[in-house]
Amino acid sequence: MEFTTLPHTDIKVSKICLGTMTWGNQNTEAEAYEQMNYALDKGVNFFDTAELYSIPASADRHSNTEKIIGNWFQKNSNRDKVVLASKIAGKADMSKFIRTTGFSKEALIDAVNGSLERLQTDYIDLYQLHWPERKTNFFGQRGYVYDSSDFWEDNIHQVLETLSDLVQEGKIRQVGLSNETPWGTMRFLEESKVHIKLPRMITVQNSYNLINRDYETGMAEISHREKIGLLAYSPLGFGVLSGKYLGNRLPDNSRLKLFPNYKRYAGTKAVEATEKYYKLAQEHDLSLTQMALAFVNTRPFLTSNIIGATTMKQLEENIGSIEVVLSDEVLAGIAAIHSEIPNPAP
Repeated sequence: MEFTTLPHTDIKVSKICLGTMTWGNQNTEAEAYEQMNYALDKGVNFFDTAELYSIPASADRHSNTEKIIGNWFQKNSNRDKVVLASKIAGKADMSKFIRTTGFSKEALIDAVNGSLERLQTDYIDLYQLHWPERKTNFFGQRGYVYDSSDFWEDNIHQVLETLSDLVQEGKIRQVGLSNETPWGTMRFLEESKVHIKLPRMITVQNSYNLINRDYETGMAEISHREKIGLLAYSPLGFGVLSGKYLGNRLPDNSRLKLFPNYKRYAGTKAVEATEKYYKLAQEHDLSLTQMALAFVNTRPFLTSNIIGATTMKQLEENIGSIEVVLSDEVLAGIAAIHSEIPNPAP
């Protein structure tokens, strides 16, 4: 396993992070235990979860994943072996059943305390804002659309003040963003620069993969100059970049079969690009899965690559990608395809 550090800290994390959002829905608790045991044995010490999980979110399944992880900690007495990240849900229809959502002081305190109880731990290493409260472009919306009805009141100072209190109490160690834009990222960073006692956002968890490299426009420079690391989610584009959907296939128990609304990475141009990447991988005796993940692993702005799996075979291949070295020829082939079909998935 390769390791990095969470920016501005001495917290050492594996470059592969174990994603958990299927546990409690597509995966049973026993299967989740098997995944965690295997990942830890392979050197993966970084797990990412959220109060919203499992996905798709629902009133009867939200927070199941945190409960499963907490039970595993309790059973194995190994909380100290894991760098644990979780998230508070923002305002949205899919999260309204959790509680009064958003990032008010009361909501943040309630969310952290709830996560700590479910996770059966005294602290969370990295606590993230799952998505912005304000109306902006995220979750598959490529461009920002001006909305005159958006009366969001800038509360970033208050959010950081509350997070600071939670840090002082020892309930969280570090803070980060998720599904955030360049404007939002810089707004948080500037607030903590001006008010130096406020905590600094150290990571941003955004989607990044071969068919969605939007992070490179704006966010990559912020990562470089501000030293805020990317935690890349959907590195396989909901499994599209495994190649399992090519040829109009729709395997049983696959995400797109179970949840047909998850079409972010399944558009015509995205499929065309995926076919080209698949052919490139075949030409170099690589699986498309490992080529796609290995590419993400090479990015200079990456702190950790969040992989997820519903089967042990998938998990083994995903974690094994850390050992794959892409040749200059493969990287040139990826660059050529990206130039021809740039960012086909929003």
